[in-house]
Amino acid sequence: MLILPKRRYIQTTMSKHWLRKYPNLVKDIVVKRPDEVWVSDITYLKTDEGNCYLNMVTDAYSRKIMDYAIADNMEAAQMKQAFQMAIRNRKNRQHQLIHHSDRGMQYCSAEYVSIANQHQIKISMTENGDPYENALAERMNRTLKEEFGLGNVLKSKLHAKLLTEEAVDLYNNYRPHLSLKMKTPQSVYKQKSQLLT
Repeated sequence: MLILPKRRYIQTTMSKHWLRKYPNLVKDIVVKRPDEVWVSDITYLKTDEGNCYLNMVTDAYSRKIMDYAIADNMEAAQMKQAFQMAIRNRKNRQHQLIHHSDRGMQYCSAEYVSIANQHQIKISMTENGDPYENALAERMNRTLKEEFGLGNVLKSKLHAKLLTEEAVDLYNNYRPHLSLKMKTPQSVYKQKSQLLT
């Protein structure tokens, strides 16, 4: 008798859809300042009450989580909140910004695209379904899950939301990065942004 292996992950990217997909604008870019490229991805958090879905928007230069949304579903209306809040937190509005993600329906939706257009933000997406094309966003998910406990099965959805809030604060303000010369994402974002104004 053939025993099928258990599925180890939950699919959060539905890229086989009719909505317009955008080219990858960041594959050859060397990011030189904050708010030049943001990366975004959706991941799931397991709880005893069912899954939550987390969408984070991260600044590629400073590694700062610009903002996030956590919801019971992956609908565009919920996931766009992270993008809207990140835009409010953006310091360098005078410079061109690219938002990069996978080709999930949420990012291709009219709601998400209209927010980008409203703020003159260019949209960029992975082209070949290759996770390496959105490696920083994938790494951010892994970091929060492995280092801050979000990869555990949490007691409740409220617990997931509170733990995510704490994790983002600790990550942005207290976790030094080797790639940032042992500075924190928030300090790098703030210092470099002051030089740009």
